Amino acid sequence: TGYYGDGLNAIIVFTACFLPDSSRTDYNYVMENLFLYVISTLELMVAEDYMIVYLNGATPRRRMPGLGWMKKCYQMIDRRLRKNLKSFIIVHPSWFIRTILAVTRPFISSKFSSKIQYVNTLAELHEMIPMEYVHIPDTIIKYDEEKCIKRRMRTSCLSNDPEMASVEQE
Repeated sequence: TGYYGDGLNAIIVFTACFLPDSSRTDYNYVMENLFLYVISTLELMVAEDYMIVYLNGATPRRRMPGLGWMKKCYQMIDRRLRKNLKSFIIVHPSWFIRTILAVTRPFISSKFSSKIQYVNTLAELHEMIPMEYVHIPDTIIKYDEEKCIKRRMRTSCLSNDPEMASVEQE
């Protein structure tokens, strides 16, 4: 969690890889209480505008919240909190997250949909928000570094292949 602007605008960081495993017998109970905790914290922290940064990288599928849980969360969020949310940034979005959001788009408000932004790297996130007050867990930093190395290797391989290099220049 951090702040931006005049210090009144909260940046809420939500790291999905630390969510409970869906195979837990008390999974629904834990997720329900986690949501209530998050909402009560938001209500205390959010005086004005705020943004949520959802760190999706390094999250196995069994730790990703289900569609039903996300829908319930959205419906239970107070109107003031929905209105004051300026952006919902998803870092390292997986195809699963993109698909869920594409499928649910008709059921959520267009105002909320317009607040969703996808960011592929921590460098891109840094360009969007002040990072000096935002804590990014080591797990996510390592994931980002590995992903960037793979991307550079792929780009390097493409540029070394004369056929692909000509396609890339077009």
